[in-house]
Amino acid sequence: MNTPSRRRFRREGEERRRQDLIEATLDSVAERGLQGATLRTIALRAGVTAGLIRHYFPGKEELLQEAYAALMGRMTEQAKAALAMEDASPRQRLAAFVTANLNVPIIDARVFSLWATFIGRAGADPSLARAHREGYLGFRNEVEAVVAEVLAAERREPDASQLRHHAIAINAIIDGLWIEGCLAGEMFSPGELAAIGIKTVEAGLGLAPLKQFQEK
Repeated sequence: MNTPSRRRFRREGEERRRQDLIEATLDSVAERGLQGATLRTIALRAGVTAGLIRHYFPGKEELLQEAYAALMGRMTEQAKAALAMEDASPRQRLAAFVTANLNVPIIDARVFSLWATFIGRAGADPSLARAHREGYLGFRNEVEAVVAEVLAAERREPDASQLRHHAIAINAIIDGLWIEGCLAGEMFSPGELAAIGIKTVEAGLGLAPLKQFQEK
């Protein structure tokens, strides 16, 4: 009867070790860049041997792909957490989602530096390009879902093409403001970028501005 428990604990330990290696990779890339983040430097940071890394990942390229996917996935999950507001209207949930994307911890100079580093390599690295595409589409799907809820509450029934158009535009708005916040956050007052983002997104959706948005 103890065997299943031992196996479960082993799986949990293996998954934790994989996550530790991914975090060590992100730290190494942030400090040394993609070229400087060798398996040896990653292993030293994680406190393991380079040989052990190969037990979890075939090579450096696969490890980098997983690290970038984890970075993108973490940002999406942090933004999605804002959608779990109790007793909130679809409009409030949309505003919370935009706000979450334009505040810490998503707006962060280190996160931006890592993202830019990986993006710079994606054009020549199919594995990183694939990770980027999957992360982008995953985020865009979240945007489409919340926009569909907002428009349904407004008694509007957009087709799939219209939802896709809105999601692409909203993603571009968020990305642009996110980059500004990461690069020059000190130039903006608290909440300024989020307020601009909400107003611009609402205008793009043809919505009358909410009188006030309060986080719950």
